[in-house]
Amino acid sequence: MSIVLDHQLREQLHHISPEFPITYFHDEIVDLPNREGPVHWHPEFEIVTARVGVLDYQVGEEHILLHAGDSIFVNVNMLHGIKQISGETPDPMPGIVFLGTLIAPEGSVVYQKYVQKIAACDALSYVVFRQGEHDEIHRTMQRIYQLLDECLPLYELRIQHALISIFDYLNCHFDALPKTMISRVQMNAQIRVQQMLTYIYDYYAQDITLSDIAAAANISRSEAGRCFSMYLQKSPIDFLIQYRLQKAHILLNDTTRSIQEISQSCGFHSTSYFTRQFRQHYGYTPGATRSLGK
Repeated sequence: MSIVLDHQLREQLHHISPEFPITYFHDEIVDLPNREGPVHWHPEFEIVTARVGVLDYQVGEEHILLHAGDSIFVNVNMLHGIKQISGETPDPMPGIVFLGTLIAPEGSVVYQKYVQKIAACDALSYVVFRQGEHDEIHRTMQRIYQLLDECLPLYELRIQHALISIFDYLNCHFDALPKTMISRVQMNAQIRVQQMLTYIYDYYAQDITLSDIAAAANISRSEAGRCFSMYLQKSPIDFLIQYRLQKAHILLNDTTRSIQEISQSCGFHSTSYFTRQFRQHYGYTPGATRSLGK
């Protein structure tokens, strides 16, 4: 079953061009509060590599630790998020997000047999390529990052060729790849979480309640709490507050806006409550974010 839900985070994926649908990320984690990004999903495949620190990469309900040199392939439409949990400096964490049509046209035999086979496999949420193993895959990924850094002539052709080699590997080893069978209950819970997250991402700046969040998935408040606990290990309201704080942290880089204006624009009607929650979550005040460049 495919899950495709548009949401605010998807709009941040700006591919190099519609004809070359790949987005290259690097050094993104330095701008994330607490080096932690919000849980999200998109209809593209994703590959990310840890460079210096240890990353906690969540896919669905699972948390996978990536050490320096490890890479992870994440299937389409999977809930996922990232947090750096060790290392004194932000991990460069290069990664790519790309549509399967970069490999072959959607109506082609190649796409249907070798790309759609991977995308349609609900049990294949992710594949981890550990450092010291899968040397060919690691060399291919480093080559892709280098090509995207340099953008020299023929780089598009060479990136496509590299991605084809990765899908060649996935298809050749398909039966041996670790898989996790997803029950109908788990699938329904993931759909509900995506629906509720979509609502939070769209309306976090407004007055919203637990009932509003639950209604976005047409479920009870208790079921909403159960779904969030399963996938995010926190309540819907705690997640809402965390997301508002993440948005506020980013906006604090804009010194033309007062802390009061930012707190209100992120759904906090009391500046003192915002400051208290901010300090509790990050360990410093909103003012320190500006003065110390945190």
